[in-house]
This record gives sequence, C-alpha cells and structure tokens, in this order.
Amino acid sequence: MAILFIVAIALGLIFLLVSHSKREGQGSWVRFVSKGREAGFSFKEIDMLRHLAGQCKLEYPISLFTMQSQLDKCIYSLVRSIKMAGTSDDQGNQNFLSKLYDYRKRIELERSEIKNILSNSRQISEGQTLKILVEGTGVFRSQVVKNTSQYLTISRPISNKKSAVSMRWQGAKISVFFSREDDAGYVFDCEVLDEVFSLGIPSLKISQGEKLFRTQKRKSVRVKIHKAAFLYLVPINEAPHKLEMDPGLKCFLEDISDTGCSVTVGGRADTGLRVKVQFALDNTAICMTGTVRSIDFDEGANRSVLHIEAEPLPVESRIHILGEVFNMMPEEDEEELPFRVEESNKDSSSQDGSASGEFIMDLEGIASEMQNLAQETNDQ
Repeated sequence: MAILFIVAIALGLIFLLVSHSKREGQGSWVRFVSKGREAGFSFKEIDMLRHLAGQCKLEYPISLFTMQSQLDKCIYSLVRSIKMAGTSDDQGNQNFLSKLYDYRKRIELERSEIKNILSNSRQISEGQTLKILVEGTGVFRSQVVKNTSQYLTISRPISNKKSAVSMRWQGAKISVFFSREDDAGYVFDCEVLDEVFSLGIPSLKISQGEKLFRTQKRKSVRVKIHKAAFLYLVPINEAPHKLEMDPGLKCFLEDISDTGCSVTVGGRADTGLRVKVQFALDNTAICMTGTVRSIDFDEGANRSVLHIEAEPLPVESRIHILGEVFNMMPEEDEEELPFRVEESNKDSSSQDGSASGEFIMDLEGIASEMQNLAQETNDQ
C-alpha cells in the first residue's frame, strides 16, 4: 500500500512537470523546480512561488531565484496579499514568508561579501574605528586619520587605564581589529613606525597589513532606524520576548536585524546585561530580549550605544522585523497598541544631563536589585 502511494505521488509530480513545461516553454518549469530545490524550498513551496511569479507577471519566473529585485517584488506582493486577506496570523503563511526572508537574506549577504571584502589594510577608509591590542598591556581605542600606500596614520590609542597616557608606542608590535558595516570583522598585525602629529592631533604611523584575517562574518542584514522605544532589565530566568504593559526606560532604536539591535541611552551602561527592547513596527508591538555584547560610550555627550545580541525570536516578530529590514511593509494607518511609545526627534537625554542621570540611577538600581535577588536565590 505504501509503495502504491509513493508511486502515485511520483506520477503526479511527473504529470505536473510535463504539463507545466508544455504550457510555459520546454524545460522552463523543470529548471524552475531545480532552482527552487537548490534554494531549499519544498515542492509545495515551489508551486506557491510559481503562482506568485505569475501574480507579479515576471517575464522570466526563474529570475526570482537569481535577481534581488524580482524576489523583492514577489515578497512585497505576498505580504500585501496576506494583509488584504487578513491571514497574517496563519502559521503556514508566517512560515512560508519567514523562509522567503531567509532566502532574501542569503542573497543579500552573499552579494555583500563578494562586493565588500578587503584584501589589505590600504583599503581601510579614513575615520574607521579601530581596536588596538598590545600584548601584555591591554586593548585601546583608535581611529584611522590617513591612509597612504606606505603606512596608516591612526589617532593615538586611548583606554581607561592611566598607563596609556605615558606609554611609548614607537617600535611596538600591535594587533589591529576593526569591524566594517555591512561586511565583517578584520584583524592584522603590524608595527608602530613613529609617533607624530597629524591634522593637529597626536597620532601614530603604523605599517600596512599585507594580509587581513577576516572574522565575525555577518549572519544578518541590519537597517538604520531612529525609533523611540523602551528598555527593560530582565532576570536571567525570565521567558524571552514577554511583552510589558508598563513603560520602561526611554531609549532610541538605532539599527535592527533579526538577530539583534542597537539602542542609544543616556549615561553609561555595562556589557553582559540581559535586557529587553520594546517598540512598534507595522502597528505591532515587538519585544526583543537579548544580551548587551558591546557598548560605545560618548563621554562628551554622556551617552551609550548598546549593541544587543537577541535571543531567538518568535516567527511573527521575526517576519515583522525582516519586513522592516527589507522595506516590505505596506503603509497603514496607526492603530492602538497595548503599550504606548511616543515618537520624537528629541534626544534621549536633556541638555543638563538629567535624563542621563535618571537612566544611570534606574539602571544601576534595578541591576543591583537583580543581583541581590540572584544572591538570595543561591543562598537558599
């Protein structure tokens, strides 16, 4: 009985292949199926993609697997159809859309990798932020001031340690780390050639890196955004992405992807904190829980940018975020949300720094309470 069932399915697929090939041109449907299977789609999903290509009137349906613009057209059409039909909550639609976004992300990352990869340090842009590692001393912050064929000029590295002020750099062997937006992280070893003044600031001349080691390859596509949001500190054992009804600490969402985000807050914060960022996208409340992996602190403005690695997102939240990333969300009127976030162009901290101070006090206070609670639990 099982064998007959398998044979019947096989005959049905052969019939579909033959009939579609006759209607759409010899071999065109076969190539479409082959390309779809290479992309990781099931036969049912491939048939849905064929209908989608027809709905979008693609002259060459197979182009949705190879051309970003054609795939975008199909995804946008699908998103719009789902919204008009009121089936956004359908699990099948969510899973199919999530899979399409995964493929779209793969195309973007592969294209970006081919286009942006660096082969040596002469290709580093002026203004690029650097991290300088001196073995046995520590990690310093710097920036590219000038880049010539013979050497790199970087601002004198700084750190929070007092020893950095008096350190002699000439002749030092250093490792240089940097991360490029929309690309990856890089590292190379070099030597400090001289201590100089460049463009009126204390600087170092360092040797060029003839070979860069590429690391921390991107796993997601980020998009810049400036949106008011709330930040919460959450216990380690709390379930992720639990929606809060009460306002949290005000912050601004600066970029977003399906694997994390960056937010600007007043004052200084610490890495390793488990936090929750809550905001609205496409008239939907989104809650992203994750861990603060790194911080860029602007001492002059008394502000921190928190770089947050998110915990795995629910499918519904993920497709809303990817819809924002790839600009696939049709415009709609505002709806009432279960919590309120007021959009503003004002800074997250006031001129006198009072908002920053409030943030520090609240953040440290909550963090202290969480540590005490964790200690009490361990003692018990």
